[in-house]
Amino acid sequence: MFDLFAITAPGLEPLTAAELRALGIEGVVEPGGVAWTGPAAQMHEANLRLRTASRVVVRAARFRARTFFELERHARKVPWERWVGRGGRVRLRVTSRKSKLYHEGAIAQRLLDAIGRAVGQVEGATVADDENDGAADAQLFIVRFVRDECVISADSSGALLHLRGYRQALAKAPLRETLAAAMLLGGKWDPRTPLIDPMCGSGTIAIEAALLARNIAPGLAMADREPRRYAFADWPDFDAPGWAAAVERARAEILASAPAPILGSDRDAGAIQASTANAERAGVSADVAFSVRPLSAIEPPDGPGLILCNPPYGVRVGERDPLRNLYAAMGRTVQERAPGWTLGLLSADKQLEGHVGLPFREAFRTSNGGIPVHLVLARAD
Repeated sequence: MFDLFAITAPGLEPLTAAELRALGIEGVVEPGGVAWTGPAAQMHEANLRLRTASRVVVRAARFRARTFFELERHARKVPWERWVGRGGRVRLRVTSRKSKLYHEGAIAQRLLDAIGRAVGQVEGATVADDENDGAADAQLFIVRFVRDECVISADSSGALLHLRGYRQALAKAPLRETLAAAMLLGGKWDPRTPLIDPMCGSGTIAIEAALLARNIAPGLAMADREPRRYAFADWPDFDAPGWAAAVERARAEILASAPAPILGSDRDAGAIQASTANAERAGVSADVAFSVRPLSAIEPPDGPGLILCNPPYGVRVGERDPLRNLYAAMGRTVQERAPGWTLGLLSADKQLEGHVGLPFREAFRTSNGGIPVHLVLARAD
């Protein structure tokens, strides 16, 4: 059994907890993710199927240490050999806040020494951020000191889980796949009803909608339906037959097609080219119709349905005036062309939302690219 934790962006924890419940896993929501205790099979399922999580980690140890002697003593008790083979490579991401042991490099060195004593000489390095610490050839340990309490977690995912693999062609300001999936889940989208993204950029919302509608696990989001490489596959006690069975079950659950229309449009022809290429790589090009058109020219199919988009936020000086007109045009278009539909916006500015002219309610709050945002929903009557 493992003490497991699915890491999420702040504000998305309840959505990840709901995903886990759908997998038969009752987790406990904590700041930054969802915790539970379960076997390796549940770790496999979470990595393969969670749409909103960034990583799945195993909490390897928790202890208090105010001196390096205490740190070394506790570090010797950590079962490093469960996650690192002899002569392996490791990476450590260490943070320390409000603790006596504040020198993160010195903490990392003590832990690397402990790993070396447990499994033999290892090649180790430290990493500073979450974007570059998922190297496929090294086991990542996330070490957090807060008020002298240390939590060491072994990453089971490898690269961040939003990196499904299909999104190689990018438009401006790309939306992470995990956040796009959160918008769909937080917006309570029913895949039996149509969906439109009228500012689709590189197509992430529409593609994630197609994956959801066809019940394609995000870990199988490439056209060949082969899973990417996960860190747990290199652990000494990796259950290869169990993992292969989990992948086959997920493949068997895939539907042949999306049950309702999914449309993506953008006034930028380059964005539509990127969207189309990404959908082909994801194996859902037959499920999503992309077109070059302005927002005002959308043609909703028979509804009701959901119009979901990530419009510009207006955080730069001089952007707000034209964006007022954009948001107002969005409101007019939806009310004229899509009565009875729901409009969902990932927005950073309540004043801009007010120009839409619809009574929005908030679904969740999070951040996108360091900007505080929230998903708001309103029905157009």
